[in-house]
Amino acid sequence: MSEDKRNNSSNKNNKNNILIKTGIVGVVAGLLGGGVAYAGLSQANSNNSSAPQTAVVQPAKTSKSNKNTSQATAAFDNVKNAVVSVENLQRQGSSSNTNDIFGLFDRGNSNSNSSSKSSDLETYSEGSGVIYMKSDGKGYIVTNNHVVEGSDALQVILSDGKKVTAKKVGSDATTDLAVLTIDGKYVTQTAQFGSSKNLQPGEEVIAVGSPLGSEYATSVTQGIISANNRTVDMTDSDGNATSQATVIQTDAAINPGNSGGPLVNMAGQVIGINSMKLAQSTDGTAVEGMGFAIPSDEVVSIINELVKNGKIERPTLGVKVASVSELTDYGRRELKLPNSVKSGVFVASVTKNSNGARAGLKSKDVITKVDGKDVKDVSSLHTILYSHKVGDTVKLSVVRDGSTKEISVKLS
Repeated sequence: MSEDKRNNSSNKNNKNNILIKTGIVGVVAGLLGGGVAYAGLSQANSNNSSAPQTAVVQPAKTSKSNKNTSQATAAFDNVKNAVVSVENLQRQGSSSNTNDIFGLFDRGNSNSNSSSKSSDLETYSEGSGVIYMKSDGKGYIVTNNHVVEGSDALQVILSDGKKVTAKKVGSDATTDLAVLTIDGKYVTQTAQFGSSKNLQPGEEVIAVGSPLGSEYATSVTQGIISANNRTVDMTDSDGNATSQATVIQTDAAINPGNSGGPLVNMAGQVIGINSMKLAQSTDGTAVEGMGFAIPSDEVVSIINELVKNGKIERPTLGVKVASVSELTDYGRRELKLPNSVKSGVFVASVTKNSNGARAGLKSKDVITKVDGKDVKDVSSLHTILYSHKVGDTVKLSVVRDGSTKEISVKLS
């Protein structure tokens, strides 16, 4: 969703799926055992007068990069100068009021060497960000909320290594997004957003950021989209579920420090903001190649509102849901879903005394439309709901026990 100095809350969820928000970790040096293979000397000739024969290795002629490599390089070139490192500066001895919505997260390392004598500020943690807009003399950067959370000051390290002061425009813990600004004179490139709507599993992507911190700034890793519509629970530091997120799953290496960096398609467009990784399964099995990014369509909607209002006020139904596309055949039979229902969200649970409960929503209901608009998945449900205000009433089309009914819910 790992570091020299681990947060004391990081050991509370060993029995849970561990979604790590990718902050900055300390480097643990390791030596790779290097073996040297020796070829046997040529056998001397019968009179032992000849010197051993020596094999001569010639370098191969350099071949042109293959198509995939050239695409990845071109995609990287489209964003490399827009990707930055983000430093969370805090006063010495202060503790962050961490609300770790994605589960166990080892916060950034405290590095006394980076403290400022004049302000007593030190680097508490580091992450990544991407400059996406230049307007009115300012450069706008999107990053993760958990990267900047609890900061007393913020600093951005540009692709050329220059450090500049950044200001927070607004942040949203629910989606784990934040917007920062820097002086526009430092902006040499802005990244462009692509739509995450039509992403396909198997599509090639690259992740760009600062794994392990600014020492490895603008690192690029390559992989594929593993799933384009994965619903994950978001939890606080005590492991309590707070909400849900629909994310892009990728096997591109996403490590602590990549938080807030872009997930980029082969056209060089940002289609997600990297936020977390699955590090361990429920039985304690270590997991690799399972990183998650916030879809760009949701990112764009949230950051536009943050720039406009500085915060997000979102309406809810008071239910916990998951996408119908994630159901197994057994699950569909349990919900008595007609074959004609190919998309939507099913209600996993209803919050007690919520407006949804009072309106009559029940567990195992499948929401297919809101105000006549098709609900394809959790993300599209959020998009429709977030176009409303708290207090609005919406009409839901719900499939229950194989039949469709209409339910009106006042958004809370």
